[in-house]
Amino acid sequence: MKKEFSIEIISEKISPQKLRELADESYERLIKFVADIERGVIAAGGEMHADAEALLLADGSEQEDLWGANFYLFEKDPQKKVEFISLINIRPREGNRKMEIESPEIREKVQILAEKLLFSSNESID
Repeated sequence: MKKEFSIEIISEKISPQKLRELADESYERLIKFVADIERGVIAAGGEMHADAEALLLADGSEQEDLWGANFYLFEKDPQKKVEFISLINIRPREGNRKMEIESPEIREKVQILAEKLLFSSNESID
């Protein structure tokens, strides 16, 4: 039987304990997330970015505003905590032909949103 993973839409800063719970449920050291760079929310958790993307679309997000990334809980370098890679990022019509977010502006928006809702550089999750 396939295990179901929780995905939560986050609009306010979550606690390090909640981050750890989401990670423990799936990949232990990382959390997959999808950022809605217009609405300023993140869907975090789950097994695949596409699941979080579907949750946000059902919640009223627009496809072109959704970008997938991974959050590494125990990475010490704040610049390496977010990895901008997901299958949902492949969008040739929007100029993104790779799994990695190619636009520096979009990457910056995703990074800022992750720092606002998931972690801040002065926090420890250990």
